[in-house]
Amino acid sequence: MTIREIRLPQDEPAILAFIQGLQDYELRFEANRRRDPGFAADHWRDAQHRCAEKHGVMLVAEAGGKPVGWAFAYEAHGELFIAEPERRHGFLAEIYVVPEARGKGLGRALIAAVEDWSRGRGHKLLTIGVVAKNARAIRAYEGAGYAPYTMMMRRYL
Repeated sequence: MTIREIRLPQDEPAILAFIQGLQDYELRFEANRRRDPGFAADHWRDAQHRCAEKHGVMLVAEAGGKPVGWAFAYEAHGELFIAEPERRHGFLAEIYVVPEARGKGLGRALIAAVEDWSRGRGHKLLTIGVVAKNARAIRAYEGAGYAPYTMMMRRYL
């Protein structure tokens, strides 16, 4: 198992598949996910833009020399009511491991690599966004030492 920074253009097909895989996975419990053919390419362009604009990192997990997962993180800035040492922090925006490679520590290794990147940027805090109904991801993040911080609530009108 290896965690490394992405290599373009050779990693792009795998990353597009990871983006679509996460979308398909989350669709099981979140009906608002896009299903159109252009979604993965749109998301990929947006992720590259956010990564460049927000001093981010994109990592690939490899097993047997083949990409089997990825993580994308960038620098975020909290609100003014947050104490200065925690205001500028890392944000793990996306993480995905293909189903056949799950349960082997790759997700945890990707999280650890993002934590290392975040520490290297001088951050004292790393946050992760997770869909509330994604119980598997929540268990994995809690197992890695993360705890709930904020909750966004919604009501369809």
